[in-house]
Amino acid sequence: MKKHKLLILFLIILLDLIGVGILIPVLAPLMKDPASLIAPAAWSEQTRNIALGLLIAAYPIAQFFGAPVLGTLSDRYGRKPLLQASLFGTMLGYLLFAYGLLTQQLWLLYVSRALDGFTGGNIAVASSAIADTSTPQNRAKNFGLIGMAFGFGFIIGPFLGGIFSDSSLVSWFNPTIPFCFAAALSLFNLFFISFWFDETLQEKTTRAVHPFIGFTHLRKAWSRHKLRTIFLVIFLHSIGFCFFTQFFPVFLVDKFHSPEAQIGTIFAYIGIWIAFAQGFVTRIVSRHFAPAKILPYALVALSLTLFAITLPSGIAGLFLIQPFMAIAEGLCFPNETAVLSNLCSPNEQGEAMGITQSLRALGQAVPPLLAGFLVNIDQNLPTWTAAGLILLAAGIFVIYFRSKPLKS
Repeated sequence: MKKHKLLILFLIILLDLIGVGILIPVLAPLMKDPASLIAPAAWSEQTRNIALGLLIAAYPIAQFFGAPVLGTLSDRYGRKPLLQASLFGTMLGYLLFAYGLLTQQLWLLYVSRALDGFTGGNIAVASSAIADTSTPQNRAKNFGLIGMAFGFGFIIGPFLGGIFSDSSLVSWFNPTIPFCFAAALSLFNLFFISFWFDETLQEKTTRAVHPFIGFTHLRKAWSRHKLRTIFLVIFLHSIGFCFFTQFFPVFLVDKFHSPEAQIGTIFAYIGIWIAFAQGFVTRIVSRHFAPAKILPYALVALSLTLFAITLPSGIAGLFLIQPFMAIAEGLCFPNETAVLSNLCSPNEQGEAMGITQSLRALGQAVPPLLAGFLVNIDQNLPTWTAAGLILLAAGIFVIYFRSKPLKS
């Protein structure tokens, strides 16, 4: 793959993930603070936790239906027009969320996240674009660019979200500003794609498209014997890590009473290490080891460090553990994607990435539906659940591929 195409895809993904990251420090304090009036003041803290979980879940549930449709359409019409359509929907979703905050209409927040989720197949389509012109030898390295963009998005996005929502810094800053800024980023990204992104799909294919293709993808994920295990590993990793990321702000608010700016700073710190892992560590390690060799060790390390995150009694302890957690996560994503891509033929890449996006969307939808209840039992329970599921993913991968060695 030519370097300028990789750079363009990196920038596309980076701008998109900055927009996603901006939301991280805003939602939990917004829903848990009775003074915000977004949710009824009479709601208990337990009710607010459940409502927050449902709000977080609205995006991945809608993405479960929308992303595979976009992925399949990208195999038919190309990556560029689908990226454009996806970003336009994302922009509208951010604007609708800001309007819902301004007018104090909670239902609009749910609608806006669902709209963004249904049209938000950006990462799946971009992954297909990378797979289009990558080779088995450089796939892990190239997919690491997505993770590197994810890391930088975690650095810049949460930091900006925490700053832009803090009225003590600038009088006119408030929770609507991050969403307006995210909408502006989406608009800029849309223009960037329109003028600088060249189509990467060489051979177009036609597959059936319908709103319930996500369920078809789940059936295909189970029926494809050579891909079934890696799909299950991706799903367990996704659901596990999302138990952590989606309710870690709640953990910070409940245990350390963290304000938006501190939550943004902590996530930015995690992002620095994820970017370091995927931009540098992955490239170095992939020169010496195949993705299938790296992945199980990364999953075990991620599980252990997630459990360790619940142990410190102060913020300083979190800052000591998070680099190890972030590096482990930084190695998981590109290597599991590379394992999957290496198992697929060239004309299966778009559909495989669409199936993966369906699984990851479902993996993102389940945790907030459950974590709102789990956190009411114990503030550590969502993170412990995350650690257990990821350890299970590592065990399944090792047991299966020990008996059926995977080609690198």
